[in-house]
Amino acid sequence: MTKEEIISMKPSVVWNQFYEISQIPRCSTKEEKILSYLKEFCKKNNLTYKQDKIQNICIKKPATPGMEKLPGVVLQGHVDMVCEKNAGTEHDFAVDPIKLLVKDGWVTADGTTLGADNGIAVAMALAIMESKTIEHGPLEALFTIDEESALTGALELDPSIVEGTILFNIDSEEEGIFYIGCAGGVNTIGNIKVEEETAPKGHNSYQLQVTGFKGGHSGAEIHEERGNAISVASRILRDISSKTEVQIHNINGGGKHNAIPRETFISFTAGDPEAIVNTITEYSRVLKNEMGDLETNMSVKVVEESTLLKKVFTKAFSDRLLGILFSMPHGVIKMSRKVPGLVETSTNLASVVLEDGNIKIETSQRSSIMSENDEIADKVRTIMEAGGAAVHYESRYPSWEPDPDSNILKLFKDVYKREEGKDAEVMAIHAGLECGVIGDKLENMEMISFGPDMEDVHTPDERLKISSVAAVWEFLLKILKEV
Repeated sequence: MTKEEIISMKPSVVWNQFYEISQIPRCSTKEEKILSYLKEFCKKNNLTYKQDKIQNICIKKPATPGMEKLPGVVLQGHVDMVCEKNAGTEHDFAVDPIKLLVKDGWVTADGTTLGADNGIAVAMALAIMESKTIEHGPLEALFTIDEESALTGALELDPSIVEGTILFNIDSEEEGIFYIGCAGGVNTIGNIKVEEETAPKGHNSYQLQVTGFKGGHSGAEIHEERGNAISVASRILRDISSKTEVQIHNINGGGKHNAIPRETFISFTAGDPEAIVNTITEYSRVLKNEMGDLETNMSVKVVEESTLLKKVFTKAFSDRLLGILFSMPHGVIKMSRKVPGLVETSTNLASVVLEDGNIKIETSQRSSIMSENDEIADKVRTIMEAGGAAVHYESRYPSWEPDPDSNILKLFKDVYKREEGKDAEVMAIHAGLECGVIGDKLENMEMISFGPDMEDVHTPDERLKISSVAAVWEFLLKILKEV
């Protein structure tokens, strides 16, 4: 879509900013260009900003005349996005803009993630910061880096750059739901040095391709029991290896630690083609019976490769790797007894990749009870170590404990009831939000998280509802006048 088509939608000031940032590459850990854009934005609009050592930016805007005594509000979101694309989609996230499309009232992208998570927060905040007519008290826009891969910006935030006492995190995905708590989490990562030997003679090379799974956010969709492409691939290849000698020589599955894997590709040698064909035929039936109603586009097949191999993983190492992946837990571990319908603890088998003679296996664990989070992470570690992996933890972050009696929640509920004629939902969320980390650094900060309707974030099916953006925008403007 052209810029003119995008900004013809309401509110045009928000869609204009959303279009502009969609033209800027901003994968996690590669946010230099979007940060430069924010600095130019400040210069253009005569706004000041503070930036900490980790590169988070906090833009300052004075209150509308007569509203100087209102408490300072911080509009908060992260500038990075998950960069995923469908197999066969030609897109270089380092240089190419996101190609925006509109379908049936939703904005989506052409074969890639959209970046509405969390581009919509950046767009709304910038639209307010550049406005000359919106009424508000003292205002800040806090933009953090590298939320998606490691929560780096929030974890390394210098609290001295923030002055406000109320934080609006615009990083939730359901209109009319206000979040006041979230899970904590940790990434558990294993590395195994590959053991190789000369490729066996008389064995052909094949690639197992497990594709077309829904994937999704490992916090928001983990309870839906969507298929995990890595788990499925290891299950199938392990079965094949029980019927004919299998030796892996390449593996690539999943992507981001917080995304449920959609695709996995494993290249291997084997001596009995008939065993492969029979096993794939059997699993096509088995998987359709187990999850065909949910994973309607899944595909499992094996193709023969023409590559002349010199080295393959040893049989023992191949079996050990498949054993780790097959044994690895994935999904909901425990539901909350206190909050009906809330996932309390989960784990995500996120990615496996061969890099420079090393197998890297990445997983993530989440829980609203940190002792339970540590327990499942330790179980994952134990499985990896039993398979010979060196294991370490990364990016441990705290949970955000709900405060149902906060003043800001009361205001949000009252304004929503008055404007919409119905009660808003108040929830905690299993996905990790930056609020937990930021609240740990800014102890007196009142926080709430909200946002417009989004679906299938962290996947190329990610989409943002146009009418919901307009509704959340109007609600935000009313709240700023009354906070």
